[in-house]
Amino acid sequence: MNRKSEMVTAASALADRTDPIVVARPHLTLGASMMDVAPESSETAYVAMGCFWGAERKFFELGGVIVTSVGYQGGFTANPSYEDVCTGQTGHAEVVKIVFDPRVLSYADLLSCFYENHDPTQGFRQGNDIGTQYRSAIYFCDERQERIARAVTQSYAEVLRAAGYGPITTEIAPAGPFYMAEEYHQQYLVANPNGYCGIGGVGVSCPVGLSLD
Repeated sequence: MNRKSEMVTAASALADRTDPIVVARPHLTLGASMMDVAPESSETAYVAMGCFWGAERKFFELGGVIVTSVGYQGGFTANPSYEDVCTGQTGHAEVVKIVFDPRVLSYADLLSCFYENHDPTQGFRQGNDIGTQYRSAIYFCDERQERIARAVTQSYAEVLRAAGYGPITTEIAPAGPFYMAEEYHQQYLVANPNGYCGIGGVGVSCPVGLSLD
């Protein structure tokens, strides 16, 4: 358990795998390919908020979302398997990739959904899911996303503090390689309606101003 709750170093991480995971089938709800290059008019976001099964559903239900997928990001091992990530020895978080239309859904509002649907104060865990793979994280794609992410985080930290919660532990960092998770993880709660979902917020609304975008 200690190995899973302490961030691994690059030197001690598991060795890379050669072959990437490919998901040939389309998104079970949105019908779009999860492997295609995002449309030029779209924007892409990467967030981690605990087990990605329940987290993904929070986003593909939002208006303006083109496609979602789940995978591994923020660590060291290339092309990891789920079993690799679960050892805590790859450094990756369980991440949701969201491709969306910014004319319909703003990045700030997407981050509001992110914060309101998990507890970002728990460090390397989310509820009963314990380990570095379950950490809260925002992996930004450019300077604008970073600015918005930090502004939303600061605003939410203030309302959480007022509500009696501790500091936000969400990692905010540049988006590195995103490694697709195995097909059975994609839209897991659509394929398994009674499947496990550990996602749940703390009941505190996240204030988001349109000026952030």
